[in-house]
Amino acid sequence: MLKIIVALKKEVGTLSGYDVYYSGCGKVNATISTMEAISAGAKTIINYGTAGAVGNLSGLIEPTGFVDRDMDVRPLGFELGQTPFEEGIRIGHRGIIVGSGDTFATSTPEIKCDLVDMEAYAIARVCKKYDIEFKCLKYVTDNADESSAKSWEENIATGSVLFQEWLMSNHYMPLQQAAQQQ
Repeated sequence: MLKIIVALKKEVGTLSGYDVYYSGCGKVNATISTMEAISAGAKTIINYGTAGAVGNLSGLIEPTGFVDRDMDVRPLGFELGQTPFEEGIRIGHRGIIVGSGDTFATSTPEIKCDLVDMEAYAIARVCKKYDIEFKCLKYVTDNADESSAKSWEENIATGSVLFQEWLMSNHYMPLQQAAQQQ
């Protein structure tokens, strides 16, 4: 069963026929929504939202790696982004990496990543723990710089149409349409 997690309704607009969880901003809220989606029977979770680009990226992007840009326990000998006493810092695969944090990024983060957001790492972490298929789509609204807030507001709605087109082209149909095909 497909569940979609989006931080804010204004990021996706109307997404009729899909089971959508609006988590609110940040990793804790995203974790709560992910657990709710799993409790409701999720077998696949798709996270859609906006992101800032650290490099030269634009449009709708499907990242495959996720890091926690807030986790910094280097004084105790751990790597930047590494949760203490856990192996590695990245969830997922090499490719486009999202650095999630509970701050709205207005500069390049210290941890290596291509995009910045506030939720994807937490959702990926929970999905990995519970063996739930996870996909992530981010629409780049800004360049993670001093003009990020203004750019985000101006571009937030644009990605919704692209995301809905992606859902259909990847055969993630609305619930009613999927039921009719069974």
